[in-house]
Amino acid sequence: MGNSKSGALSKEILEELRLNTRFTEEELSTWYQSFLKECPSGRITRQEFQTIYSKFFPEADPKDYAQHVFRSFDANSDGTLDFKEYVIALHMTSACKTNQKLEWAFSLYDVDGNGSISKNEVLEIVTAIFKMISPDDVKHLPDDENTPEKRAEKIWGFFGKKDDDKLTEKEFIEGTLANMEILRLIQFEPQKVKEKFKEKKP
Repeated sequence: MGNSKSGALSKEILEELRLNTRFTEEELSTWYQSFLKECPSGRITRQEFQTIYSKFFPEADPKDYAQHVFRSFDANSDGTLDFKEYVIALHMTSACKTNQKLEWAFSLYDVDGNGSISKNEVLEIVTAIFKMISPDDVKHLPDDENTPEKRAEKIWGFFGKKDDDKLTEKEFIEGTLANMEILRLIQFEPQKVKEKFKEKKP
């Protein structure tokens, strides 16, 4: 009775997504149609996700980062995202509140899914982020965060952790809310884009 190919989104899923995201019923229905065009099976594979993600960063190498993003949203770990998981991914990475975004960021950084973050996991994600920053943009980064190692060190230092300590989700969220500098460091945000915006202002 699956309706993934019927072209209409089930009322239950539509209602659930409408309640849990900021998207309207119209938006969700439109996206579902285009999702089915791209992925007729009703599911998107890791490879397809990477391809879509790469279009957003034509001059960078977002493969590793896209893999981590995919993993963090593949709720049932079956190697594909269905429309519901895909929309929640869109919501979490764009429109949601800071707290929700931090819950997602925690799952992104918790690479092995064991419920805590190690310094090595921070380095792994930060390294993936650096692959998306152009060498030109890296030149504009402050000295204490212009390599993945230095940035991971800086993030870890803000949490006041020793090298072999672990970070719980509660510590991660509370620490980041208390110091917005951490939020800047854990996200992918090219410095140069910000500078271009500044230049355009009168």
